[in-house]
Amino acid sequence: MRLTIAALALVLATTTSACAGRQVEVTTGSEPTSEIAVRLTNNLTQAVNLYVATGGTDVFLKQVSAGSVELVPVRGLNAGSLVTLRARTVDGTRTYSRDNVSLSSSYEWRVP
Repeated sequence: MRLTIAALALVLATTTSACAGRQVEVTTGSEPTSEIAVRLTNNLTQAVNLYVATGGTDVFLKQVSAGSVELVPVRGLNAGSLVTLRARTVDGTRTYSRDNVSLSSSYEWRVP
């Protein structure tokens, strides 16, 4: 009986130490900063969804509230890239476009 209790205690001690968690440090790296941005002034009475189009594909950037100004980073494109900017009202009734925009550090656009 003592031998069984001793064996059980040994198994329990080994299992407990094996299950003890390792110390792991989890950190969030710094977010890459975009050198390219669009400063959108939305003068409309409703929000707009801002898109950048390159190579025929629209990429959603951000929703900009009515009557506000937002500096929206554009990731994944190089400075000097030629793109089309689109701002579509959230109800989808109106779309504003600006073609052949050469992206720079901060491109200013007012809608409408």
